[in-house]
Amino acid sequence: MTTATRTHHLTVTKIGGRLGAEIGGVRLSGALSEETIAQIRAALLTHKVVFFRGQEHLDEAGHEAFAQRLGELVAHPTVPSADGRYSLGIDSHHGARANQWHTDVTFVPAYPAFSVLRAVTVPPYGGNTLWANTATAYSSLPEPLRALADRLRAVHSNEYDYAALRPDAVPEALAQYREVFTSTTFLTEHPVVRVHPETDERTLLLGNFVQRISGLTGRDSRTLVDLFQAHIEAPENTVRWQWNVGDVAIWDNRATQHYGVDDSDEHERTLRRVTVDGDVPFGPDGRPSVLLSPETVPAPAFGIPSGASTAVGSAG
Repeated sequence: MTTATRTHHLTVTKIGGRLGAEIGGVRLSGALSEETIAQIRAALLTHKVVFFRGQEHLDEAGHEAFAQRLGELVAHPTVPSADGRYSLGIDSHHGARANQWHTDVTFVPAYPAFSVLRAVTVPPYGGNTLWANTATAYSSLPEPLRALADRLRAVHSNEYDYAALRPDAVPEALAQYREVFTSTTFLTEHPVVRVHPETDERTLLLGNFVQRISGLTGRDSRTLVDLFQAHIEAPENTVRWQWNVGDVAIWDNRATQHYGVDDSDEHERTLRRVTVDGDVPFGPDGRPSVLLSPETVPAPAFGIPSGASTAVGSAG
């Protein structure tokens, strides 16, 4: 049995026990009222990922115009956009089958706050996306594990063993990874537990960009990462979405991980992602994330560098 609530003309229907809701009664655009945007944002913070059906009217410009109502847009630090602006192409024919649990772009300090994903072409089967709630993953830990996680920090990087994770990867995917995704190599140290800037929840900050736990050897580091990651990936902590053309998903990238399932064989799957700039995380001890390399986050081909709109003293 689903639980639906109505706020003015919007319906918000919960679809998962720990995260996920479908929002109805709205045609997404950059011209939505402040009240409607506030309702969408409130549902997003509560449910962590929200879904909209029937948004086929959106093109690249409309997608970006709507996403901009949630905050300042930011392009991917290394991968060129599909439209020369903010829209990242997620194309099954170019290696973009992200079948690993991750939070978007955690290899930079101020990784995106929100991601807005639009389905352009969907396969006849498969190609679903899963999300996991990193807030409930933390809160459901036994107290000794929460206390341990609160003290840990981890180094994230966009340079990892792609071939080991994807032994069946086609040469084009390996070339894209080496020449594009890691055209600048980033190393960032984050707290393993961040305090959410809007909800004050504590969330686990891990995923496949984690290179190691700071101060630990390889085996000990991997054991701890696997331990906490297993709580994030637990089935009861996840929700799964089957895409239709025109669907839009928005998730709080500060409180979730996601996984694009690579099970649609050679069928085409094309989506577009736009991200909203985030802020630098702080751990329970008040220490912020730190960029280790390079010295600064360079500006992408279009727009501001990650974190520029939320940096202390910024004009935004």
